[in-house]
Amino acid sequence: MRTFKNIDEYILLFPIEVQEKLLELRKAIHSQVQGLEEYIGYQMPAFRYRGKPFIYFAGYKKHIGVYPGAEGILNFEKDFKERKYKFSKGAVQFPITEDLPLDLISKMIQFKVREAEQKKS
Repeated sequence: MRTFKNIDEYILLFPIEVQEKLLELRKAIHSQVQGLEEYIGYQMPAFRYRGKPFIYFAGYKKHIGVYPGAEGILNFEKDFKERKYKFSKGAVQFPITEDLPLDLISKMIQFKVREAEQKKS
């Protein structure tokens, strides 16, 4: 299995149209939260917030996977169903053929920030 040193190296493995979506997602995540630390976790691009794992994403042939954790999925299950996104206990899939749902991604990131803040106190 190939290991990656950083998110840039990971993104470069994909066709340009997937790279563009991965870069757009990365930018959207950073624009929502100051001070995120990037790393590779479970062979995927990942972010730490205040030293703790925050959110992961990954590119695939037909979708972009976002991994906000079980609580993140539960909180947005209704949205995923309404928009007909495939999801599981810990991940949601955004089709490559569609624009990223930046409004929903923004809500997911804000939920993750609130979750992290609550755990801190």
